[in-house]
Order: sequence, then C-alpha cells, then structure tokens
Amino acid sequence: MTTTHNLGFPRIGHRRELKFATEQYWRGEIDRDTLLRTGRELRERHWKLQQAAGLDLIPVGDFSLYDQVLDHAVMFGVVPRRFGHAGGPVDLDTMFRMARGRAPTGTPAAACEMTKWFDTNYHYLVPEFETDTRFALSSEHLFEQVEEAGALGIPVKPVLLGPLSFLWLGKSRDTRAAPLALLEQLLPVYGEVLERLAGLGADWVQIDEPILTLDLPAAWHKAFESTYHRLQSAPVKLLLTTYFGALQDNLCLAANLPVAGLHIDAVRAPEQVAAVADWLAPHKVLSVGSVDGRNIWRTDLSAALDRLEPLREALGERLWIAPSCSLLHVPVDLGQEDRLDAELRSWLAFATQKVEEVSALKQALDRGREAAVAALQASDAAVHSRARSQRLHRPEVRERMARVDARMSQRQHPYSERARVQHQRLNLPAFPTTTIGSFPQTDEIRAARRDFKAGRITAQAYDDKMREQIAYAVRQQEDYGLDVLVHGEAERNDMVEYFGEQLEGYAFTRYGWVQSYGSRCVKPPILFGDVVRPHPMTVEWARYAQALTDKPMKGMLTGPVTMLQWAFVRDDQPREETCLQVALALRDEVTDLEAAGIGVIQIDEPALREGLPLRRDDWTGYLAWAARCFRIAASGVRDETQIHTHMCYSEFNDIIEAIADLDADVITIETARSDMELLDAFHDFDYPNEIGPGVYDIHSPNRPEVTQMVELMRKAAQRIPAARLWVNPDCGLKTRGWPEVEDSLRNMVTAARQLRRMQGQDIRTTGS
Repeated sequence: MTTTHNLGFPRIGHRRELKFATEQYWRGEIDRDTLLRTGRELRERHWKLQQAAGLDLIPVGDFSLYDQVLDHAVMFGVVPRRFGHAGGPVDLDTMFRMARGRAPTGTPAAACEMTKWFDTNYHYLVPEFETDTRFALSSEHLFEQVEEAGALGIPVKPVLLGPLSFLWLGKSRDTRAAPLALLEQLLPVYGEVLERLAGLGADWVQIDEPILTLDLPAAWHKAFESTYHRLQSAPVKLLLTTYFGALQDNLCLAANLPVAGLHIDAVRAPEQVAAVADWLAPHKVLSVGSVDGRNIWRTDLSAALDRLEPLREALGERLWIAPSCSLLHVPVDLGQEDRLDAELRSWLAFATQKVEEVSALKQALDRGREAAVAALQASDAAVHSRARSQRLHRPEVRERMARVDARMSQRQHPYSERARVQHQRLNLPAFPTTTIGSFPQTDEIRAARRDFKAGRITAQAYDDKMREQIAYAVRQQEDYGLDVLVHGEAERNDMVEYFGEQLEGYAFTRYGWVQSYGSRCVKPPILFGDVVRPHPMTVEWARYAQALTDKPMKGMLTGPVTMLQWAFVRDDQPREETCLQVALALRDEVTDLEAAGIGVIQIDEPALREGLPLRRDDWTGYLAWAARCFRIAASGVRDETQIHTHMCYSEFNDIIEAIADLDADVITIETARSDMELLDAFHDFDYPNEIGPGVYDIHSPNRPEVTQMVELMRKAAQRIPAARLWVNPDCGLKTRGWPEVEDSLRNMVTAARQLRRMQGQDIRTTGS
C-alpha cells in the first residue's frame, strides 16, 4: 500500500482563532492557560481533519504559537543574553519577547531579527548565536504535542527542522560563534530529542533540510555527511525532507545520506523525480511531493497519476505521497468560501482539499483509477474548464504588451540630474522625515469597512468616514513635524488586496487567510487572468490629502513584483508576463498621480528579494525582468517627480546591483533590527541614490528612544553620505495604535532635528 502523509498544516485556524487568542493574551485579556487551550483545540481539530481524510502519517510539531524556527531556538536554549534567560526551561513570555520585544511579563528588549523563509512571504525569527551559546533541551512543547496526538489515536510523525538548516538560518556577529562551528555541540541535543521521540512511540521523524535545494559551500556539504552518520544511531526512522526546488548538485549527497527516506518537491522540480528514484538505495522510501503546497490551484490528478504510476510499479510500498511542502502557505479550507463564482471555485484547492487530493492519489495508485473516479472526474473537469475559459486572456492586454519598448523602462535623465530639480521643487531640510505609508487601522476604520461591505452604510457614508480618517492622519503628521506626509491608507484593507480589488484579472476570497508572521495574517488575492486597470485607484484619495496640507504628500502604490509575489498567481504562463501586465496597469496610475499634482510617489517592492530564485544560476533572468517591470511602472513621469520604493526584511548584498537598477530616487529599507548592518551592502556597492534606513522597529510595541535613533543614524552616516539619508520607521504603521505611533514619531522627528543641529560636525563620530 502507498503511504500518504503531510509535511505541515496551517496553524492559524479557519477563522484565525490563533491570531485573536494570541493578541488577546498580549493585551492581558486572557491568561496563559486560555491561550494554550486554544492551541490544543486547534491542533486536535487539524489532526482529526487530516486523519479523517485518510492520511497514514500526520505531522506533529508543525504547530507554533508564533514561528517554527523560533520554537527550535527555544527548544535548544538559544536565547540571546538581552532577554535575561539564566538557563533551564524557556517560558512563554521569554519566547514572545524574543519575537516582538515585549510580553505580558519580563523586561522589554530589542526583538530578534526577522526575515523571509526562503522565497515565500512567510517570515521567520532568525536564531542568534553568541560566543557563550550552549545548546540544551529547554522546552517540552514538542514532546507534549506528541503525547497529545497519541492520546487521540493520531498516527504521529514528529517534525523537526534539521540541524544544518537550523544553523544555516541563524546568524552570529562573532566568528567564534559561526553557525557551522556550533554543529558539534548541537548534535547531542538533536540526539536527545530523537531518543525522547522514540520513547513516546514515534516510528518515523520528519527532519526538514530545505537548504539542500540551495547552492551549498563545500564545508556545509561535508557537514551533511558527518551529521547524518551521527544521527543514524537514533532509534527512529528519519524522513529527510527537502522542498521549494530541485536537489541538483546535492542530489547524490541527499540520496546517499544514511536515512530511511527522502522527500522531494515534484511540483517545483518534476524533472528531478526520475533521477532521484535511480539514485536512491533499494531499501529507502521516496516521498514524492505531488500536490502543490505553495499555490491554490487544484491538482491535475490524472497528470499526477501518469507520473506516479510508473514509480509505484518500480518502488512498490517504498513510494510515499505528500504535498510538495508544508501547507502553511495556503488557506485552511475552501469549503467556507461562499462568494467565489462556481467556475473559479472549481479550479481551487486549499489545505483541507489538498489533503484530500493526496488521499485520492493513494486510492487510485493502490486500487486503480476507478477507485477514485469521482475525484478524478472533478479534477479533469476543472482542468478542462480553466484551459478553455475566456476569462483568462484579453486581446487588448496582449497588444499593449507587444508595444512595450526600451524607452518605457527608462527615466528621462539619470538620478544626478533628477535630484537637482527634485530638491528645488520639494525644498526639504537635511535628514528629511517621512513614514512608509500606513497609519493605524483602528477599530473605527474596520467597523466602517465591515458596515460598508455588509450594506449597512452607503458608499458615500463610507467615503466620508475615510476622509475623516485621512484628515486626522494629515493633521497628526503636521503636528509631529514630519516633512513628507502620507494619507495614511485608511481606505486600504491590505497593500496588495486593495489594488487587486480594483484590477480586473484578480479574484478574492472571504476567508483565505495565511500566516505572514506571528499573529499577522494576510489574504492573498487570486491572480487568475490578464490584468486591466479599468479606472484610477488612488488618485482621488491622494488629491484630497494633498489639498489638506502645504507639505509634499506621497502617493502610495504597491509595486508589480510584490503584487505578483503576494498573490496566488496563475501558472498557465510565465510569471514575467503576468508581472509586466501589472506593471503596465501601475504605470497608468503613476502618471495619473503626477497629473493630479502629486510630486512624490512611492512604489513599494518589499517582495523583490523574496522572489529571487533559490539557485544563483537563475538569478540573472529574474532580476532583469523584475527590475524592468518596476521601471516600466515608474518611468512615465517627469524628472521633478520623485519616485520612492520600500523594501523590508531582506538581505540586500546579493541583489544590490538589481536594487540600483530599479533607479528609484529614494529607497527606504528595514535596518532597525539589524543595527544598520544591512547598509553595508549599499556602502560596499557605493549606492548612488538616496536611502531611508529604518530607525525603529514598528513590529515591536517598544517605543524608540531619541538617543537610540540618533545613534542608528550615526552608524548609517558611516556607510552612506549624510546628504543622501532620510529618517523614517522601517515599515508601515497599520498594526500599531495611535498612542505609540505619536510617541515614536515625535521622538523620530526630534532625532532628525538633533542630526540637523550636528551639521558642520562629523556625525559619524559625534557621540561615539
């Protein structure tokens, strides 16, 4: 019989129950036991759902109250000194302080750095290794969850992030604590964990090593061999799990490691399946990820069976079937969607449906296709419907794409010439202050949005309410003393969803939430067809906001790459073509904003680095079309219009040339959590344009101190000429409350004024 399993299930709940419980705990509205009970209820619901679908092995340990990498850091006792952990078990509030800087108990401290999980929109907490890091088993959560599942009769498969991937994803500021140098002292703790899991009755343990799909240095390559030879003595069977791409040059290494089974991604890299099957020893299991864990399109079950049936014939019971990766990246259940039209809905599958697809493949493989005839017929009908649908292709879009030429992707003059006319027009002081765009999405704003969507208030009443909120945001910014203002985005539910709702070719779910980080959930739109902008999307809001102030007002847009990356994107054409369609729609919006008198326009691209292929050989092509699409969106304006862009939680060293290729006049980036280290890439490259390094972490509720922000800008000036520096937070403020926004921005403006008073001094050394 074919074995079916899953690599991970969404933990937020189909109505975001975990998000709301966690935030209630942080606000002191519920106690620790109530929060933990919510977690237990969600785990039980998800385990039973997967068991009822027919899975043979169900992941345990994929659940987290915040982040799975943070959970591993806590389990191994990797707690930075600033959190005051003196050894022993790591408590819940220490974990939350590591994640967000503050918890109901304990002294606030700077949160751990956060960055993207490979090329996804999920953010993980970066483990910090120090010279005195000593690994020790410091949490019982994994073992408690295995016991929970066992008591419920769940066939458990514990999930661990592998030791090499855990170290790779971490960082150290001290070469003596370089991640790979810590491997020898980490492995005994992994051995202890595997022994404990065996004692709890686990037969198989899923050990995730996603870095095997990356370009690995020789030292890491060698470390895999020694590591898994050490771990093979554990009294459990190890399923080595890879995903997000092909093994390529790591294929021989992965296939020959002393583990009981190997999982590969056959959705992103179907070409590797035959080679892996040939290399794999005859006693090892091959788990084939045949259902897409990253996107929401229904699996073509017939096509999947065409690929799997020969493998089943060759491997017999050594063939396992699973999704390509954890289902963390897709919504929980399509069954609760009641607003999608029937045709589009028939093309989709969320996590619950994807588990059912895995079981349908098992039935067809073990008992013949007739055993899964209903599932196969529904799949075939959906595939044929989507292929024939007239909703996907629009002749006018194709004609416009064919007319794009090189001139459309270039500003009229280089930055050095544009800067002069922009500075004359804007007349800003040194160290100009601004924000990234959004202000708090208050209960009042959300209530108005709900009432409008439910038909309880008219469109006019809703617009009037949003104008009130915009006017308030403008008054507050003027009072704080900011130099370049924003309208606050009160009318926007999400930076991608808002624009997608006004573009044809997008569709939207009602409950299609996925976790971005911690309690932050997003509802990605479905980009299913050719993209058209039927009318201006932001112009009237920006025009209204500009009329309220004499200071420059930024128009705020989401860039084409981010509109692509943060959506569930059609897979029937190259992503480059879809991105170009979005860029052309945004180009029209940019030129309309300029015509409306908006002299500063920000086109956010936080997902540019996220979209970078995992293998370096694939970077050049992606970066070329991504930068070109941005420039097409941005380059229809005159020299005096200043184009900004924003990026957050990214490593820039590898893509600094592409960032320069965007040719934005000003880039704002997240640097607060990294203590300005991310600016090293801009310094080393001699980046020519203006930069606003984030001076405080908006994802933490901690209020930034003036001295702290001045010190960060002093460090920034050691890397970037002061004349090209802006002062801003590191991201938007929609998740914060107005009291903390006011304190933080007043302090930020005070810091900028102190920096201006230092002019004539060398601020790189002043105060050091």
